[in-house]
Amino acid sequence: MFSPLPFSGVGAILRKVLTARMKTLQELNAVRDQYKDVIAIRKQHEQGDIQKRHVLVCGGTGCTSSNSEKLIAALKEEIAAQGLSDRAEVVRTGCFGLCALGPIMIVYPEGSFYSMMSVENVKEVVTEHLGKGNVVTRLLYDETVEGDKILPLEATPFYRQQNRVALRNCGVINPESLEEYIAADGYQALAKVVTEMTPEQVIQTVLDSGLRGRGGGGFPTGRKWALTAPNKAPQKYVVCNADEGDPGAFMDRSVLEGDPHCLVEAMAITGYAVGATKGFVYVRAEYPIAVHRLQIAIDEAREAGLLGENLFGSDFDFDLEIRLGAGAFVCGEETALMTSIEGNRGEPRPRPPYPAVKGLFGCPTVENNVETFANIPQIILRGADWFASMGTEKSKGTKVFALGGKIKHTGLVEIPMGTTLREIVEEIGGGIPNGKKFKAAQTGGPSGGCIPADLIDTPVDYDNLTAIGCMMGSGGLIVMDEDTCMVDMAKFFLEFTVDESCGKCTPCRVGTKRLLEMLDKITEGKGTLEDLDKMEELCNYIKANSLCGLGQTAPNPVLATLRFFRDEYVAHVVDKKCPAGVCKSLLSFVIDQDTCIGCGKCARNCPVDAIQKTDYVAPGHKLPSYTIDTAKCIKCGACLAGCKFNAIAKV
Repeated sequence: MFSPLPFSGVGAILRKVLTARMKTLQELNAVRDQYKDVIAIRKQHEQGDIQKRHVLVCGGTGCTSSNSEKLIAALKEEIAAQGLSDRAEVVRTGCFGLCALGPIMIVYPEGSFYSMMSVENVKEVVTEHLGKGNVVTRLLYDETVEGDKILPLEATPFYRQQNRVALRNCGVINPESLEEYIAADGYQALAKVVTEMTPEQVIQTVLDSGLRGRGGGGFPTGRKWALTAPNKAPQKYVVCNADEGDPGAFMDRSVLEGDPHCLVEAMAITGYAVGATKGFVYVRAEYPIAVHRLQIAIDEAREAGLLGENLFGSDFDFDLEIRLGAGAFVCGEETALMTSIEGNRGEPRPRPPYPAVKGLFGCPTVENNVETFANIPQIILRGADWFASMGTEKSKGTKVFALGGKIKHTGLVEIPMGTTLREIVEEIGGGIPNGKKFKAAQTGGPSGGCIPADLIDTPVDYDNLTAIGCMMGSGGLIVMDEDTCMVDMAKFFLEFTVDESCGKCTPCRVGTKRLLEMLDKITEGKGTLEDLDKMEELCNYIKANSLCGLGQTAPNPVLATLRFFRDEYVAHVVDKKCPAGVCKSLLSFVIDQDTCIGCGKCARNCPVDAIQKTDYVAPGHKLPSYTIDTAKCIKCGACLAGCKFNAIAKV
């Protein structure tokens, strides 16, 4: 039988025990085992005699922007009004993954997945489901309903191929509750390394796991730690890169919002392994929810003796603080990030010396990103072999991707390395909407490259993506359909990197600007075939001579599109046409006068009066048709968007 967790009592007991700084792993186990039922009910759908339901509502940025906070307030108010407070509890959690369906609410132990919930439906759900036990089927996510049967969420196409390691607690626990994190095996790994393992054993475990950095470079995490550990210094540091700047990427933000204690624990483990006593989390200020919850986690851990001095009765000390970034993309590069933490303008430094020798404040430093750290506690608890059993030979474990663009299921997914792009797009992502064809996927954001449709069966891992001129990046995955202009797409990402270049080195500062000017010239119909060769030469120069990773990878979208979609560049240059009908300088809007019924809506929508009535009345129609004055047309597309009769086309 499910016995509901007495939340307030747990807090008092845990703080009494934890502030005494537990000396053994067994003591932590005893506390966890007393209160693990609250997590089991959400992970295993254990029902039995239901005494209290858990109503989990996504409190991540995506659902918050869809008014999930109002939903939470309405649920609490209605539950209290109906006298059901002893039978249902509302819990704010992190991201569930299906961001396009927010606000999302899951009721346990049944695991009923309510999507696009509104305040107007709260009373019905509380009355029927929470009060009477009758699931309101019409409000459920449609893929969880199969006839009269309600499927568990993990049986749906979006979830069934996922294997959540970094995201294991997101959408499961209250991210602002130390008690719930401990009940989900939290701080078990930290206790284990401090009380049972040597620093060398911790590093070897991470090495054996095959974990590679998830921030984009893919450098083996254990090797980075091993390079830092032997260096003697009065002070060493652990730094977390939470400055997630790729357009469309929100993996790290979701971990911080849904499971911040995981980062605290992992950074403390890293500190123990390399001999560091101080850590900094560099997080962008545009992530207010993530910053708020991370600060709560740090304060709770410090109060409970899980940060600070003599952790678990040992001589190991470790503490953390947050440093806010101002949104500079270049500060995702580790040396620029450290320069910013020091209070200086975020610019990269020449390497060597590498941060393992001379990093933050001139001291040996280990830097990893949020997702990399999020894997560490589970590797320690489950072992290197467990982690290495997932993925491919050279790319172990799982990878979190932010799916976006022309895809049915936009959101967050975590899948084993080596999953093919086809599986990601067609099965997990639900395919391309509106019957359109898949054209390409951009991986790695402004630093990455595109995978064309004929390579859709490529396994997504570090080596396979590198082999086709792409890169994993931090995990943004933008899907494009047949209406996407690849030249325009390359231009979009290059505009971003031009804006974000710190300007310290000439190849990046000047080279990317010249490259963008060439792309502008081509999209305006003024390019030449010689420009294509010049662009390729300039791309290779920028890659070879830029100081840091921003400049070294900035040409990747241009090189990838030149390689896989050169015919589109040629069409822009030779035919003066944009095959996708995107580049305004190369397209015109025309009205088919035999299809036009003469309603005049296009003329009324035109902001520059470029559409005029003609004297021509098409056969079968009663009113004169319209025509577009191409000299006056600004190509805004308002006419095309407003025509319901398909009488207007882009040419």
